[in-house]
Amino acid sequence: MSPQNDLLQRGGTPPEPAAPYHLVMAQHVITTLVDDIDGTEAAETVTFALDGTSYEIDLSEKNAKELRKSLGHWTDRARTSGRPARIRKHLAAVGDSRNAEIRAWAHSTGHDVPARGRIPQRIVAAFDAAH
Repeated sequence: MSPQNDLLQRGGTPPEPAAPYHLVMAQHVITTLVDDIDGTEAAETVTFALDGTSYEIDLSEKNAKELRKSLGHWTDRARTSGRPARIRKHLAAVGDSRNAEIRAWAHSTGHDVPARGRIPQRIVAAFDAAH
């Protein structure tokens, strides 16, 4: 007779299996904008459009002022058109890098995640719990 069966016959209860131990760590991600012209720390993302194409560029205060001054020669004489060009906000770019990080983590841990499109909430939740 096994020791566990002997214990049960005498009215005892088997020990509870040990609960899995999970180490949870907090993580704080800091995104720093870098000036696309000179590599210094950027102060803002400047958006503009030309010939129907929208652009955005991360610039320091000095370079943003210089860009606005350069464009001012033409914008001072131009008229605005109907609606402003649709331009992605900088936060979307941050979201894109987070999504890439989530996809890489999901693939490395065996989760099935699409290469494009929306990431299932269960995978985002698992990523957040792991980080």
